Amino acid sequence: MPARTLRPVDESDQRIRRSRDVGTFLLVLLLCAAVFVTVLPFLWMLSASVRTQGDLMAHPTTLLPTEFAWENYTEIWRQIPFARQLLNTALFAGTVAVGSVLLDAMAGYALARFAFPGRTAIFVIVLVTLMLPPQVTLVPVYNLLSELGWVDTYQGLIVPRVADAFGIFFMRQFFLALPMDLEDAARIDGSSELRIFTRIMLPLAWPAALTIGLFNLLANWNDLLWPLIVTSDPDMRTLPAGLALFKGEHVTNYGLLMAGSVLALLPMMVAFLFVQRRFVNGIATTGIK
Repeated sequence: MPARTLRPVDESDQRIRRSRDVGTFLLVLLLCAAVFVTVLPFLWMLSASVRTQGDLMAHPTTLLPTEFAWENYTEIWRQIPFARQLLNTALFAGTVAVGSVLLDAMAGYALARFAFPGRTAIFVIVLVTLMLPPQVTLVPVYNLLSELGWVDTYQGLIVPRVADAFGIFFMRQFFLALPMDLEDAARIDGSSELRIFTRIMLPLAWPAALTIGLFNLLANWNDLLWPLIVTSDPDMRTLPAGLALFKGEHVTNYGLLMAGSVLALLPMMVAFLFVQRRFVNGIATTGIK
């Protein structure tokens, strides 16, 4: 058999391969550092939630507790109306999430499918509101709620947040990506526009709707500023506002505060674990046209 000769590896190929390996190593190192910086505050919160006040104030401090204070998780329920504030948070965030899915989907569908005078102008206004910081509208919205007598009420918490420009824009882009043939066939069969929307288009837009709902659920569950402004009664506050105001005149028990923060964070972590695949799929399948 004739001898097979091996082509010598080009030195330039070796240099390119080494540079790629170095680049990959640096990228992995950077990502690991980013993960560490992101996870460290959560680890500290978990550690602080089972530590005594003296252990937390000790110098130098450590990440691991020297003694465990599991009673922090039961004491926080007695120090503030934790159960009521947890209910307020769930009612506020859940209602806003469901309402935003319905209203954002309806508005996005109208802007994507219906030709009516002023449609482009309305969409431009929606885009412009995306660029405005939410703090700009806090004072006029609060004055309006005060005139209506909605301060310290559930409707005052929920109604101003039940639809948002990002959700309308997001749903519009999803509906634009769907084919018109489905609607045309339904119209030929005699279906009304409401039936087409509720029976055909909304089920098809479920991945995007779930994404918007989860976005709103997470944002409003963790929102501090809006409930802090609209509510003053401790029984009407949400958990972020209640925990933010859980401070003594001279001393703050950070162990109790961290235990309450862990309990407030836990429901959203569990919810995200169950819907993370659909959440990512909803973002990936929503084209930006």
